[in-house]
Amino acid sequence: MSARGLFIKGFTKCEVQRIQTMAKQLLFEGKTVMSWNDGGTSVTKQLAMPVSDVLEECAYALNYFDRAEGGGNGSTGALSHVSHRLPM
Repeated sequence: MSARGLFIKGFTKCEVQRIQTMAKQLLFEGKTVMSWNDGGTSVTKQLAMPVSDVLEECAYALNYFDRAEGGGNGSTGALSHVSHRLPM
């Protein structure tokens, strides 16, 4: 998947960092879906997107915010190529 810039509009840099932290935690736990069942009561918790997509979107957004702030070196590790121009 190529990042589509889903987290650059309507999210702050701090919020994206929180999303990234949550996705990393799920990755470290080795699960993306958690389920609990107690005699008819069922609770399921998951991210709305696969963890790999969330991490890629977070990396893209954090790079975007860094460039917008005029800081950073423009690199956040292995970002995928975006095949279309995103709004700045």
